[in-house]
Amino acid sequence: MKDSFTINLGNLLLSLSESIDMANQNSPQHQLRTAFIALELARYLNLDEVTIENIFIASLLHDIGKKINSEESIDYELQCIRGELFVQRVSILKDAAKVIRYHYLDWKDWKGNIDKPLTISSQIILLANFVDMMISRDRYILHQVENIWKELARLENDILNSKVVGGFKAISTKEEFWFDLTSYRLYSILLHEGPLKKKEINLNELASMGDLFKDVIDFKSKYTVTHTTGVSACSEMLGNLFGLTELEIKVLRIAANFHDLGKLIIPNSILEKKGELTKEEFEIVKSHPYYTYQILNSIGGLHQIVQWASYHHERLDGSGYPFHRVAKDLDTGARIIAVSDIFISRMERKSYRNEMGKDKIFEIMKKMGRNNFIDMKFVDLLFDNYQIIVNYIHIKQEKTLDFYRNYMEHTWKEDDLY
Repeated sequence: MKDSFTINLGNLLLSLSESIDMANQNSPQHQLRTAFIALELARYLNLDEVTIENIFIASLLHDIGKKINSEESIDYELQCIRGELFVQRVSILKDAAKVIRYHYLDWKDWKGNIDKPLTISSQIILLANFVDMMISRDRYILHQVENIWKELARLENDILNSKVVGGFKAISTKEEFWFDLTSYRLYSILLHEGPLKKKEINLNELASMGDLFKDVIDFKSKYTVTHTTGVSACSEMLGNLFGLTELEIKVLRIAANFHDLGKLIIPNSILEKKGELTKEEFEIVKSHPYYTYQILNSIGGLHQIVQWASYHHERLDGSGYPFHRVAKDLDTGARIIAVSDIFISRMERKSYRNEMGKDKIFEIMKKMGRNNFIDMKFVDLLFDNYQIIVNYIHIKQEKTLDFYRNYMEHTWKEDDLY
């Protein structure tokens, strides 16, 4: 991978948005559909290009603060606060973060002019979100249009501003609008016709997106809060000690941050189960590297990152999952992340056991190395430099934990912490 590396921001956000939608399976493609409605409406209202871009980004990420697979009732205010806290830390997304913060605010609670960018952007996404949530996935779309218009009329002036409702009525009179909205090609439509189709980002900006999704993934469960941070830090140290270049280490860190992206689709009832998983439950867990691969592979130009992130449960003898790759298919980055993932998983407290000590972990990993499951040279490198690596991991994990505690303090219940 070259220093001049760039990828398309629209492609990246669409794929990451899909990963959030996959985690909320009751409404497939919800964020993509919301983004399509919001984009069409923003363009009809002739908003400036910067505002349109922010609306599009905020729409694609508007559910990023949702507590996935939770049985608790949804508190939309807290969900919006979480979303802003996540997104505002990425400089290229900062302006969209404020829109996410207010996208559930009713029109009657706004104190100002509808034409202010934050106000109209938030109202547009609120309407777009409402419209998609009204749509039944089991009924022909044109049979639902009249009822959607009636419901929006009921919400007008109280929940939704009349200018936004009127604009939506104008764009939705065309059957084409509804066919595009419900098309299986919606991703492609948004990629090629969206406002980010020509916007490229560099490796550092991709790394900041990796940091964002690292926390989205890990904050899904109280038992995984610092897992990806640990895998990333351990991989970084092993890469350094092994003599990888600065660029290779940066790519390795990004891949490690994305390695559990597919876990968003795994129910918390499985991740937090107190006892041993059943065969059926473990087969569900086996799907998560596959989904990591599918999500990342839909983003052009990430071939190395895709493989390093997705192969962390593969084994050198081909006994891993889900691809059953063998040694010749697993290069240095994939081998490092596999070793780091095993090490961090055993350092951590789980729902079914406490964390393990150094000697026990070494015994397990040495056996795995001798059985040709993982690369023994990285196991030896890890334990030959054990204290240095563990100290670095703890520094990184403590930083993540500090953010988590502050985040939880303001947006989740205290008993969510253990």
